[in-house]
Amino acid sequence: MKFSSIYKIPLLLFFFITLAVSGQIKNPVKFKFTINELGDNQYEAVLNATMESGWHIYSKDIPEDTGIPTDYKVSGKNIELIGKFTEVGKKHEEFSEAFGGKIIFYSNTAGFKQKFKLKDGTKPGDVVAEITYQTCDDRVCLAPNTLEFNKQVTPKGAAEEVKTDEKTTAKDSLQPVVDTLGNVVQTAVPTAETQKLDPKNLKIESINFQKPLTDCGTGASKISENYWTYLLLGFIGGLIALLTPCVFPMIPLTVSFFTKGNKNPAKGKRDALIYGFFILLIFVLLSVPFHLIDGIAGNIFNEISTNVWLNIAFFIIFIFFAGSFFGYYDITLPSSIANKSSKAEEAGGIIGIFFMALTLVIVSFSCTGPILGSLLGSAITGSANVPMLLTFALAGFGLAWAIVFGLLALFPQALQSLPKSGGWMNTVKVVLGFVELALALKFLSKADLVSKTFFIKRELFIGIWIVVAIGLAIYLFGLIKFPHDDKKPKISVTRKILGVLGIGFVVYLVQGLIPSDRPKLQLLSGILPPLNVSYFHDEKDGILGMHPEHDFFTAIELAKKEGKPILIDFTGYGCENCRKMEEFVWSEPDILPILQNDVVLASLYVDDKEELPEDQKTKVDLGDGQVKKVKTIGDRWSLFQQVNFNNNSQPHYVLLTPDGKVINTPVSGYMEKEKFKKFLECGVNYYKQNK
Repeated sequence: MKFSSIYKIPLLLFFFITLAVSGQIKNPVKFKFTINELGDNQYEAVLNATMESGWHIYSKDIPEDTGIPTDYKVSGKNIELIGKFTEVGKKHEEFSEAFGGKIIFYSNTAGFKQKFKLKDGTKPGDVVAEITYQTCDDRVCLAPNTLEFNKQVTPKGAAEEVKTDEKTTAKDSLQPVVDTLGNVVQTAVPTAETQKLDPKNLKIESINFQKPLTDCGTGASKISENYWTYLLLGFIGGLIALLTPCVFPMIPLTVSFFTKGNKNPAKGKRDALIYGFFILLIFVLLSVPFHLIDGIAGNIFNEISTNVWLNIAFFIIFIFFAGSFFGYYDITLPSSIANKSSKAEEAGGIIGIFFMALTLVIVSFSCTGPILGSLLGSAITGSANVPMLLTFALAGFGLAWAIVFGLLALFPQALQSLPKSGGWMNTVKVVLGFVELALALKFLSKADLVSKTFFIKRELFIGIWIVVAIGLAIYLFGLIKFPHDDKKPKISVTRKILGVLGIGFVVYLVQGLIPSDRPKLQLLSGILPPLNVSYFHDEKDGILGMHPEHDFFTAIELAKKEGKPILIDFTGYGCENCRKMEEFVWSEPDILPILQNDVVLASLYVDDKEELPEDQKTKVDLGDGQVKKVKTIGDRWSLFQQVNFNNNSQPHYVLLTPDGKVINTPVSGYMEKEKFKKFLECGVNYYKQNK
């Protein structure tokens, strides 16, 4: 059974993720909100948009499934709408090959109008306008955005009845004024000393991370992404993909074409090397869209990577990939794509070689798609620097193929030593299917953590992996079969060795089911649920015997009372490096006492989707009359981190005095115990000596 159209699921997911991944904020559309008086107690709420050159926003009348239509809503006290909103401006209509239909949009300028009247023409009305829109240019689209605008309309003769404090209420509710880069440009926020009772204030004036009280312990701050790890993972993935039925049989055919089908052997080898280079180039080019996307707020990637529905989608896709590897169906790109690429090979020369490489990548999608999807999923949910991680991972993947094809072209006699095609290739695919099943659970677990349902306890997660590992082992020993397996498979020595390793992995996992005061299964740290999400522990009991505060302002009060510095731990339910720090650095005997006795620990979850109480919800003024709502606990602490520390990575550690001053340079990421210890001891000792 083939599902040639199902390829759209991972590709569409890839498309929408690329639209949302960026660390630089871009704002190509500016809005101006005005209210026009029409007479006879009628008014018009007008929102005018001005777009930078090359950018456009869609019309409200855009056809279904061809983009996100602009939606403009007006509401407020003492307001009654008249009809529906209208658009003003020069509409453009074009056929979009990407959407397969007509798109309608505005460029340069556009206007949105909504008529209304005051229910009581003698009293003022508070007008709230909200617009949801998507901005695109000829190569990228920015994530949909929703902005709110507020104005008060006062009928003639009623101005004297309006109280001064009522006029300023809307303005005063916008606590920190932040520009589009997240920098505070205007604020009247008090320091931590006077801010303790107002959690709406996100900017703490006393915090200046660029001028800490001391410079000791800064060596731990130089933490960078482990790009080489992803290069290695991609390389291993590429080697594994070469062993699959979609690719392996093509190796001798392709190499022979260059070495024997060419009258000039030297030219044939040169062309083969160029062919390998183009394979590498094509895989690297797959990461380019991630680098081209601009214009998303600094915390958007974290919101995406910890989104419950996105992680559930990854779970479903990985299960789907597993079914394909097991042989129940094939995931293929439309044959028309491969046909067009094959025809382009006839161009000859370097262009023809490029399209030969492209054809190889396309026709092998059935086997490589799930492996590439796994790399994509790991990068998307594992780090904030997705573009570079994917570039290194895909470069590693393509490098493996380029090396194999290139070396065999230079030394064609090595073809004789390659194993013959056979049932062993299907065994490779089935093994990958079991790996996909195991990885799928990681995404479901993350969705469970972020939603705070905590159904998938640590022991349940381990138990499911044990079942998967046992299934893999008994398959390798030939006790179960899948659709494309030989009826009487020969159990090779390699299969038996891998089966024994599978049993060994089961034994390793079993120790994680035994209660212990010390963390176990270090190899799976960051993949498993946290230590306190367990049948043997209550998540309310804290972690490692500690009960971190989850509110900065509560931590400030406690720090003043106990005379201790505050350790802010910017963390997340979906943060793998955070779990690794907790389990294998915090738990160390020379680290844990410092955390337990010498600091007030404030763990602030930036991906907490729980809504704030109504009296704690607030808005952030982005300038130009644009407002960003802070609705959830995660919204609050994510913005708090960006506004005060110009950082959006997790884990991120900051030591503060009780009056809100940064003690030493903050540090980020997973780090060795000695570096984290140096950071802690530096700050704690300085505070004790100078308090």
